[in-house]
Amino acid sequence: MQKRHPSKDIMDPKGLLAGKKICICVTGSVAIIQTVYIIRELMRLGAETYVVMSKAAQQLMNPNLLHWASGNPVVTELTGSVEHVALAGDVLDNVDLLLICPATANTISKIACGIDDTPVTTVVTTGFGAKIPIVIVPAMHYSMYNHPIVKKNILTLKELGVTFLGPRIEENKAKIAHVNEIVNDVMKIIKNVPKRDLVGRKILITAGPTREYIDGVRFITNPSSGRMGIAIAQEAVLRGADLVTIVYGKGTVEPPAYENVKVINIESTEQLINEVIRELKETKYDAFVCAAAIADYTPEEHHTGTKIRSKQPGGLTLKLRTTPKCVSEARITDPDVYICAFKAEFNVTEKEMIDKAYKGMIKYNLNLMVANDVGKEKRGFVNETNEIYIINPDKTYKHIPLEQKALVASEIIDKIVEDLQGKKAPAVTT
Repeated sequence: MQKRHPSKDIMDPKGLLAGKKICICVTGSVAIIQTVYIIRELMRLGAETYVVMSKAAQQLMNPNLLHWASGNPVVTELTGSVEHVALAGDVLDNVDLLLICPATANTISKIACGIDDTPVTTVVTTGFGAKIPIVIVPAMHYSMYNHPIVKKNILTLKELGVTFLGPRIEENKAKIAHVNEIVNDVMKIIKNVPKRDLVGRKILITAGPTREYIDGVRFITNPSSGRMGIAIAQEAVLRGADLVTIVYGKGTVEPPAYENVKVINIESTEQLINEVIRELKETKYDAFVCAAAIADYTPEEHHTGTKIRSKQPGGLTLKLRTTPKCVSEARITDPDVYICAFKAEFNVTEKEMIDKAYKGMIKYNLNLMVANDVGKEKRGFVNETNEIYIINPDKTYKHIPLEQKALVASEIIDKIVEDLQGKKAPAVTT
């Protein structure tokens, strides 16, 4: 009896991907160096991983390394074991998802044309026939990615239901998407293959904290990491939105760096509101999701050109004034845009939270409110998990228990899509 491979000790039997099987198809891109990290992170979530390598990939990385990483023998050629059918055929115990990562221009074009001359392309063709979800993560020089035939082939595959993650366009290269983005998106796809229900839509999102400067080096802020807003942005991308614009404070997580994502970096509440207003004036957005932790107060005097002396006699007194409400300014700027706002409370009862959120929804003429209690453990701000209440204009609501923010984001987008399809009107101010 073969012993369990020691590398599988990191697999969490209760992880979000426990019981799932993923086939990682590796091709000849230098981004192959990221493959080990991707495999290991998927395994930490509980997934069983299998690796298939093209000949070009084997020239860049020894299969033994990926055997170690996955804990399973690597497929480097197709033999009498009929590996392509065993992994991706319409058979019992096939894999749940094919991840072609990294994917070269050559492999993408071969897949689009149905050419099977490597273990990778044959496995993918087999997966197409078995209707297994396919995710492609491109990585190549930008001039190759920008080839009109390559772009046409990518469009063809998208129309056939293939999900593309990335690339990041940096330093004149179409770089592989960040490891955490790939892992998060694969997790969402494999748990619940997303509908392409935001195709043709444009979504504006705020995320992260704002900073209100006292002087040139000191400021008032909050512990927001930006995880919730960025998770919503990633979900919108995954579901096919034509444009996702993120107005982003100084969060601690990387925003998605895809072609259809626009990131506007800001610091202060004033900057955030100005950018939101400008975007709503210049672009017709279908929805605005205000997920940023925006400061409610700012110093009346901003000594930004200097530094207030330390240890002032008698201490330092700050006089604060209220900041404008972003959602109010957004509604004035575009009376028709669908607005989903967030309401954070601290150690309140469920009824108090619902009542306060609903009051804000009516006051600012919003379509949807997401409320959460950041005073409770593992909820909101720096945490990777959240518990929320999605509240409607008629005060009905849906409770989403404590869950990973990526999955919470999916629930929020589900509701927004449902309302956009029904052309739900804003709440009526009373």
